[in-house]
Order: sequence, then C-alpha cells, then structure tokens
Amino acid sequence: MTDSFGSAAARWCALAARLLGWRPGEFWNATPAELAMALAAPEDPTTPSPPSREAIARMMERDADV
Repeated sequence: MTDSFGSAAARWCALAARLLGWRPGEFWNATPAELAMALAAPEDPTTPSPPSREAIARMMERDADV
C-alpha cells in the first residue's frame, strides 16, 4: 500500500524540522534534491562538496540583477 502525498510530505516536513531546524516555508521552498543533500551524511562520498568562496562570489555577481 502506498502512502498519500500529504502523509509522506508531513513526515518529511517533520523530519526536516527536527533534524535541520527548517520551518514549513523552508521545507516547501526546497527542492527534493536540496532536502536530500541537506540530510546526507557529510562523510558520504556521494555528497557534493560545498561551493568555494570563489564560486559563491561568481554566483552572487552573476545573479546580482535577479
């Protein structure tokens, strides 16, 4: 038997609140990929590395007009 979207979303939202301190708005504005990355173990080799300061600066410059 499969869960409904609502019940599954409620469980994931509660998990994000407990483990990440996310409020409902933060949960609903995150993509599934962002949630998975936020919950991934840092020592997991499949977890992407955080962006460098230089990469962040480039993104901020690129998206300054947005």
